Amino acid sequence: MAKKKKLNKNWLHDHINDPYVKMATNAGYRARAAFKLKEIAEPEGLLKPGIKVVDLGSAPGSWSQVLREALVGPGGVINGRIIALDLLPMEPIAGVEFIQGDFRDEAVLEDLNQRLGGEKLDLVVSDMAPNLSGVAAADSARIEHVCELAIDFALNHLKPNGALIVKIFHGSSYSNIVHQMKQVFKSVSPRKPKASRDRSRETFLLCKGLK
Repeated sequence: MAKKKKLNKNWLHDHINDPYVKMATNAGYRARAAFKLKEIAEPEGLLKPGIKVVDLGSAPGSWSQVLREALVGPGGVINGRIIALDLLPMEPIAGVEFIQGDFRDEAVLEDLNQRLGGEKLDLVVSDMAPNLSGVAAADSARIEHVCELAIDFALNHLKPNGALIVKIFHGSSYSNIVHQMKQVFKSVSPRKPKASRDRSRETFLLCKGLK
């Protein structure tokens, strides 16, 4: 118990003193993760008015906030479309459609498909992460499953020149996930944004152009 309290205290200290947390607060973002998406997507020119994008694992909404900023035009009118989805509730964001539900649930996917109505997407972003148990083999399987769902969704809904940004974790499933991505996309590049904590095992794959 003492060790857990120390870990919580250390996390809180790091969090309070994290420059990205302070930047997020000042910029009005709901989480520091906003800067991860900006670092990955902005240099590639992926965030621009007129795009259609789905944000998977969107809560608390910082990635949707970044997407909205890119799409908002004169008078606050959204030029494009953003659909966000998460198992957890998310406070509303003007111009962002939100679906609460489990991405692995067929009924939730059907709701998303109906909203899209056959529209193809320019971008799919996924900050989804499964609940990790600490058991390496089980966690690798969960991570791989979530990534496979994101790949399958992108394959069915992206435009031929569309892009997918997906979070993965270094571990036994990493190379297999990258291999699967390369079967589907012309370009697959790992990204470790500065806004991602050094000790975190998370990384992101930027995948562009369907084969």
